[in-house]
Amino acid sequence: AASRGAKMAPAKERVVGVAPAGYTALAVKFGERQRSPHWLLVKEHQVRDGADTAHPPGRTLFVLNVPPYCSPDSLSRLFSRCGRVQSVDVCEKPVPGEKKEKLASKFFNCKPVTGFQVAYVVFRKPAGVQAAKALSREGPLLISTESNPVKTGISKWISSYAASVVDREELKAEVDAYMQNYDKKMAEEEAKAAKEEGIPDEEGWVKVTRKGRKPGLPRTEAANLRVLEREKQKRARKELLNFYAWQHRETKREHIAQLRKKFEEDKQRIALMRAQRKFRPY
Repeated sequence: AASRGAKMAPAKERVVGVAPAGYTALAVKFGERQRSPHWLLVKEHQVRDGADTAHPPGRTLFVLNVPPYCSPDSLSRLFSRCGRVQSVDVCEKPVPGEKKEKLASKFFNCKPVTGFQVAYVVFRKPAGVQAAKALSREGPLLISTESNPVKTGISKWISSYAASVVDREELKAEVDAYMQNYDKKMAEEEAKAAKEEGIPDEEGWVKVTRKGRKPGLPRTEAANLRVLEREKQKRARKELLNFYAWQHRETKREHIAQLRKKFEEDKQRIALMRAQRKFRPY
């Protein structure tokens, strides 16, 4: 029994902190009171040359199994002991190699990410990646400390709700700035199109635009509503007309009856016209 217990002990050690091939397991704790650690899986982010400009290889640490309470600031503070952190991107799932456009607005397209996530930690120097992987030899790292506490529970809900309240002046300033940039972009495109109008390209083709003697006028909201209403009525008439088989038979029967009635009326009219002829040679 003693020898069997000695053989089973290493298996238990392998279960705790085990990592897939190519990854390194880092033990983290939310706070001092937490008994069991949480394991982050990290490895050096490697892609083809020039495929990922946002996360350069050699200086980027790819992190899996990031808990929901771990924010980008927490990860930056957690790995700052390994070197200066340039940026931290937290995603719902691994992103493709191409560079992802960063949202310039905090009011629009803000989709909250729930559940466990993945992160890309970009260091200033390549030595930060190797130092981060070497943290597996140290004890569990603390995410929430007394100097930098992480909000949870009701305090996190209150801060999230306060952040969701939109400042009208700030929103108005951002919308005005966006519209100014849009108008400037449209003016530049119109000036470019007017400059290239009538000039053939390399193959001799001339680009034809909608603008001419009678340029198309943009539809107003009222005009769009009228068009939609007409299309809706037309579609309703088409759907209700001859919807059932008996309706189709009745329509055909009524049409045949009208043709017969018209035929009889035409016969009577022709007979009357013949009877009223005054020319009688015999």
